[in-house]
Amino acid sequence: MNKLAALLATALIAATAGVAQARDLGPDEALKLRDAGTIMSFEKLNAAAIAKHPGSAVEETELEEEYGRYVYQVELRDAQGVQWDLELDATNGEILKDHQDD
Repeated sequence: MNKLAALLATALIAATAGVAQARDLGPDEALKLRDAGTIMSFEKLNAAAIAKHPGSAVEETELEEEYGRYVYQVELRDAQGVQWDLELDATNGEILKDHQDD
């Protein structure tokens, strides 16, 4: 029974470790990072996302810290009504992920 409890505890720790690696940043913290030059301006990040899907509009944005990296998440809707989810490196605008929302 002790082996089973230890195994379950280990599995729980492993499962929660991945979750703890990403955290949402609030507006105040995001603005401080922008003002310090740590991340790009939100306007430039939005422009980089829109450049990937010209004619689209930003619907929602979020800044997270994932594994020590600042990731800017953008939801776009293009002229055909298709929704796109993009992730950009907030420090340089590099597109990390770009996929159509299902």
